Amino acid sequence: MPDKLEIIAGQDVLKAGGAKRSLPSAWRNLAEVSVVFALIMATVWTPQGRWNALFSLSAAACVVGFAIAGRWGSREMGLTRPWPGIGQIFLVGLLLCGLIWVVGLTLRSASPTYPIPWNRSWQYAIWAVVQQFILQSIFFVRLESTFRSRRAVLFTTGLYTIAHIPNLLLTVLSFFGGLIFCELFRRWRNLFPIGIIHAALGLTIACSFADKWLHHMRVGIGYLTLR
Repeated sequence: MPDKLEIIAGQDVLKAGGAKRSLPSAWRNLAEVSVVFALIMATVWTPQGRWNALFSLSAAACVVGFAIAGRWGSREMGLTRPWPGIGQIFLVGLLLCGLIWVVGLTLRSASPTYPIPWNRSWQYAIWAVVQQFILQSIFFVRLESTFRSRRAVLFTTGLYTIAHIPNLLLTVLSFFGGLIFCELFRRWRNLFPIGIIHAALGLTIACSFADKWLHHMRVGIGYLTLR
């Protein structure tokens, strides 16, 4: 049933399928998503220095603060159920890594790939889980509460895709990856295996495609300034 506005006791509420959500709550959801995303984009597009550090720390503080103050529990944020869908999630990740490797193999002659510092790959794995926490436990749950699940998958994917501009290859891959990540989270609410396959996919992309396209997997101003 399409969402419709009703006036109940002089207060606007949003009614969707019988579930009532206050308009102030919906605006708060969108405001929190907007603040975090704006700070992330400011970090991505600001050169290294005082302002970059300020934006980065502000984004981290908002993520932590909104996660604690939000009305979603740890289960809804995908933090306390490590087993549901784990087999299906890892299978999807394995198939995608295989597909990327095969495609990259056909393009391997284009130029050298990024020389991954494997001894520090665990740092990237942690960062991948953090990205998924921001994407799912901050963005998706708020957009889902405001727009419902299917639209939330698309809107969250859109934010994830924009964050990878102007790296064309990563932007395209992030669109499809974002759809898959968000749909897996929507189905199983299990953050950690999604973070793991995110890390595996990122490392597979880095060692499969020419670095002249990836620019060390950088986005934003880092992509443009890398020499």
